[in-house]
Amino acid sequence: MILQEETIRKRECSIRYHLTESHLPHPYKLLADFDFSFQPKLSKSLVMDLASMEFIKHQESLLLIGDVGVGKSHIAQALGVIACEKGYKVLYTTCAALINNLNNGVFEKNLPKRLRRYINPDLLIIDEMGHDRLELQVTKEAHLLFKVVDERYHLNRSLIFTTNVEEKAWAEYLGDPISTRAILDRIFHHAVKIEIRGPSYRQHQGMELQKKYEKHK
Repeated sequence: MILQEETIRKRECSIRYHLTESHLPHPYKLLADFDFSFQPKLSKSLVMDLASMEFIKHQESLLLIGDVGVGKSHIAQALGVIACEKGYKVLYTTCAALINNLNNGVFEKNLPKRLRRYINPDLLIIDEMGHDRLELQVTKEAHLLFKVVDERYHLNRSLIFTTNVEEKAWAEYLGDPISTRAILDRIFHHAVKIEIRGPSYRQHQGMELQKKYEKHK
């Protein structure tokens, strides 16, 4: 019993450590909280299969693309939590934060060190490309995003990428057609593409809240 309790304690400490180091947003997103019935076009069996983390073992990546508010970030972050629980080193970042950080590395002449932060984890989650149009001030540096994707590609390390920018618009959005084609080529080579088309869950919740208070008028 003592050995069993010590094993459990060590595992819990390891999970807490991996979650802290992942920089996943709080509160943590869980697959159990995702409303699959609200997005019937999304295959629940596919998502639950991905939750086994076999895609990391097979050195594969995920591209979640679709409309705003359909749950791309929720699924990406929930899979990140599961990866931490299974002992994988995970790092979460938004696309804008990643490129802004690397852009600062260019000016401060410590880009290689900053790149290692994104290259070393077993799973890198790059969330919300296209989430905020203010990103355009930093995402024109497509070659910096390419450096991360290319290094991870050659090291066979998994990536989860979420975006509401359609593939054909990536070149315009990132401002560099050549680097963009190279990024897409590497992402799609070993990636499972998941398109989520449907209504915004946040908008739905807002409408439900509005209805709740309208009853009191």
